[in-house]
Amino acid sequence: QVQLVESGGGLVQAGGSLRLSCAASGSIFRINVMAWYRQVPGKQRELVAAITSGGRTDYSDSVKGRFTISRDNAKVYLQMNSLKPEDTTVYHCNAVLVGSSNDYWGQGTQVIVSS
Repeated sequence: QVQLVESGGGLVQAGGSLRLSCAASGSIFRINVMAWYRQVPGKQRELVAAITSGGRTDYSDSVKGRFTISRDNAKVYLQMNSLKPEDTTVYHCNAVLVGSSNDYWGQGTQVIVSS
């Protein structure tokens, strides 16, 4: 079992920055991939960024060059720069365990980008 708690969301003007954090607890030694997802109402859930235990990263085309995912032991971060109003939504942290199809989700943190 893994528990995930996000923080760092808030209200920011377009062009501004935010840093999201996700702290994992529980069976953290079994975590392989950690990722950030978002879902805008009316659209499919989107993988924003992911990072493996080996440090390999992957980004959605919509955030490449603006967002950076990083990881430090049981924490994962999402540095979001040059924010746009269309980035507004709830961001969820996700963790996938080694050798398991189960994944775990945090409760989400709200990001609002005003124009």
